[in-house]
Amino acid sequence: MGLFYNFSVALFSALGSFLFGDDSGVIGSVVSQEFDYFQTFFHSPGPSIIGAIVSTVRRFFGAAAAGSLAARLGRKRTIQIGASVAMLGCSLQTGAQNVSYLIVGRVITGLAIGWYVPVVPLYQSEISPPTMRGFLTGLTQLMIAIGFLVAYWVGYGCQFIRSDAQWRVPLGIQIFPATLLFLGMFILPFSPRWLVDQGRHDEALVILQRLHGNKTNKEFIDLEFAEMLEQIQYEKENISTKLSDLWSTKPMLRRTLTGIGIQVCTQFTGINVSSYFQPTLYAALGLSGSKVLMITGINGALGAVITAIFIYFILDRVGRRPPLIFGAVGMAITLAIEAAINAKWGGVNSDNHAAQTAGVAFIVLFGSLFFTVSFGPISWVYQSEIFPMRIRALGTSVCTCANWACNVLISQVAPIGMSRLQYRMYPLRFYILFVATNIANGFIVFFFFPETKGKSLEEMDAVFGDQVIPHALETKQVHNIGGSGDEDEKKSRVSV
Repeated sequence: MGLFYNFSVALFSALGSFLFGDDSGVIGSVVSQEFDYFQTFFHSPGPSIIGAIVSTVRRFFGAAAAGSLAARLGRKRTIQIGASVAMLGCSLQTGAQNVSYLIVGRVITGLAIGWYVPVVPLYQSEISPPTMRGFLTGLTQLMIAIGFLVAYWVGYGCQFIRSDAQWRVPLGIQIFPATLLFLGMFILPFSPRWLVDQGRHDEALVILQRLHGNKTNKEFIDLEFAEMLEQIQYEKENISTKLSDLWSTKPMLRRTLTGIGIQVCTQFTGINVSSYFQPTLYAALGLSGSKVLMITGINGALGAVITAIFIYFILDRVGRRPPLIFGAVGMAITLAIEAAINAKWGGVNSDNHAAQTAGVAFIVLFGSLFFTVSFGPISWVYQSEIFPMRIRALGTSVCTCANWACNVLISQVAPIGMSRLQYRMYPLRFYILFVATNIANGFIVFFFFPETKGKSLEEMDAVFGDQVIPHALETKQVHNIGGSGDEDEKKSRVSV
C-alpha cells in the first residue's frame, strides 16, 4: 500500500483538526452583529459573555488529560473518544435554549478538542517516514485552515437566513466531521511505535509495512523497525513517563522549552486575534455588512491553498527554521504597515477606498501567507517530533497546554479591549504589540530552535545531544546493541 495508504490515514485523522478550525472559525461569525437572530435570541450578550463563549480555556484542561490518555489508550483511541465527546458538545450548542446551555456545549466541545488536537499530529508523526513527516504532520494545519474556510463561508451564507437557523446551522454542521472521525477511526491503524511500546511487535511490523513499504524498500523497513525496537526498548529501561522527566536532564529540558516555546510564539504572532475578530479589524478600516464576512471567507480560502502548497512542496525540503524566521519577519512587517494605515486613515467612518484595500491586503498577507508558511503548520510538526517515545504524548500535551493558556489570555482580553477602546485605537495597539512579539519570535527561533528536517523520530536524541545507542538507519545494521537476551528475537522479527 505504501505512500497512498500513509497519506490517506494521515489525512483522515486530520478531520479532528478540521473540527478544531471549524469550531474556532464559526464562532466569530455567529457572535458578530451580522447574526442578528443570535443577538436577539441571546439578548445581545455583552463583552464578558462573548468572551466566555469564544474562550478556549476548556481546551487547556482537555490538553492536560491528552498525554495520559494517549499513552495508556493509544493515539487512535484517544482521538476516537475525543470525537465522541465532541459530537455531544456540538449537539448541545446546536440545540441551545439560553446562554448557559450554549456555554456548556462549548465547554464540552472544547474539552474534546483539547485532548485530541495534540494527539492528531502526534499520531501523524509516528506513522510518517522521516522524509515526509513535515508534509503528513502538516496536514493538521491544512485541515485547520479548511475548517476555518468552511466556517467562514457557512457564516457568510447563513447570515441571510431569517430565522434561528441563522446560527443553529453553522453550529450544527460541526456534528458531521465529529461523527465521521469517530466512525472512521475504527478502521485506521494504531501507531506502530505505540504498539512496540506495548510489546505488540508483530502488529507493529505489519502496520509499518503497510504504511511505508513498497516493492523496493524492504531494507529501509527492516532498518526502521530495528531502530524503533532498540530505541523504545532503551527508553523503557531508562525513561519513565513521569512529568518530571520533561526536565530531568539538560537535553530533555531543552526539548520541553523548545516545544513550549514554539506554541507560545505561535500564539504571540497575533493570529488568533486576527482569526477570531477579523470583522472588527475590517470595521476599523471602515468596512461593514456582508462584505466583511465575504472578505473573511476569501482570506480563509487563500490560507488553505497556501498551506497545501507549503507543506507539500517546501517544508520537508527547506526544514523548520528558515520558514519560521521568514514568517516572523514577514508578519512583523505586515503588521507595522497595517498599524500605519490604521493610524492615518483608519476609523469606522473611513471612506478612503485605497487605504481600505491596502489594509485588507496586509491583513490577508499576515494570516494567509506569512503565518501559513511558518508557525501555522510547523508548530504542530515540531512539537510532535522532538520528544522520546516514552514521554512524547506527555510532552506534546504540555506544549499544547501552553498554546491554550496563551490563547485563553488573548481571547478573553481582546473582546473587552475592543469594547472599551475606540475602533481606531484598539486595532492600532493590537498591531504594534504583535509587531514587537513577532520580532522577538524571530530571534528566539534563530538562537534556540534546532533543525529537525529529515531525521527519524528515534534520531532526535542526536539533535538534542543525548544520543546513547546507535541508530539502525545510520549504521545500516539491524543489530546495534549488544548484551541483551532479546537480541535474537529482535533480529528474527526484523527479518520477517
